[in-house]
Amino acid sequence: MKITKDMLIGELLRINPNAAPILMGFGMGCIGCPSAQMESLEEAAAVHGINVDELIKKLNEGLE
Repeated sequence: MKITKDMLIGELLRINPNAAPILMGFGMGCIGCPSAQMESLEEAAAVHGINVDELIKKLNEGLE
């Protein structure tokens, strides 16, 4: 399964709990907050000033 920028953070964490350290490494410490269940990776990256393409690349590398 490939991770995409429109995937919800909550969905990503259910599919791959190992994604949490990668998200936190990018400064997304709020992965446990309620909005993470309804926020896409792209939306969260924008809020945190993170390059979504770099984030997606690292998350997909983590799946390999």
